[in-house]
Amino acid sequence: MYKPNFTGIKVFDSYSLEEIAEYIDWAPFFRTWELAGKYPDILEDKVVGETAKNLFNDANALLKKIIEEKWLTAKAVIGIWNANAAGDDIEIYKDEKRDEVIKVFKTLRQQGQKSTNIPNISLSDFVAPKETGLKDYVGGFAVTAGIGIEKWIKKFNDELDDYNKIMLQALADRLAEAFAELMHKKVRTEYWGYSKDEKLGNDELIKEKYQGIRPAPGYPACPDHTEKTTLFEILDAEKNTGIKLTESLAMYPASSVSGMYFAHPKSKYFGLGKIGKDQAEDYAKRKGMSLKEIEKWLSPVLNYE
Repeated sequence: MYKPNFTGIKVFDSYSLEEIAEYIDWAPFFRTWELAGKYPDILEDKVVGETAKNLFNDANALLKKIIEEKWLTAKAVIGIWNANAAGDDIEIYKDEKRDEVIKVFKTLRQQGQKSTNIPNISLSDFVAPKETGLKDYVGGFAVTAGIGIEKWIKKFNDELDDYNKIMLQALADRLAEAFAELMHKKVRTEYWGYSKDEKLGNDELIKEKYQGIRPAPGYPACPDHTEKTTLFEILDAEKNTGIKLTESLAMYPASSVSGMYFAHPKSKYFGLGKIGKDQAEDYAKRKGMSLKEIEKWLSPVLNYE
């Protein structure tokens, strides 16, 4: 178990966009413009290289302006809490005594047929079961680089400037993802501190060469978007970052990222796959929700009609 350097939450207001920009992964930026290829090789590609280079130059010119003129504000909140697994649930405790549960994260378990000796896993497997008596921890985060973007989107709309509107939105998205990468690095090396000697370059960070994961509700290992509400409540994310959850549980501003932190050295990203009605019924009971409502949120991963 890795005892963190603090438990509770930390808030970051108006974080340096210049520092965040150093962590940008440019590959998805080019996919936004439907250009296929790996960065930086795409800049020299025989077919799309010239177009990619022009886009990249325009992006960096606009990024420079965004940073220097403070078009956008980046905010974040991170949390690290005392936690243990209770079956497929992850209990979050008020303090080190671990006698008061303040929140429970619900996880789902793979049910697909696997080869012999390959287990069906759940995110809760990366947290020590409470019956072991081991004191474990989990973390969570919400970051945004989209505060203030509406003014500039309106400006470009009024000027019928779709190119710069799309460019701004694409850069804000890249900054948000870069901010998530930066905060995760600071958690690993400083705030949780379980990898304090980590020395990885940006390419290695993009390839996830570090210990630990930061899965997000709505993604393959945790397809239930409603877990976002639990995360936002324990982080007090709306108050601390200005990020709101819409009725469909999307984040606003759109250039925002949230998720959980797991430190276990064997923690890994995985796809849940399809689940059966038995698990959906159990999950609904654990969540205190109707089966019908759970089926609505989990419809893409159900193996039954």
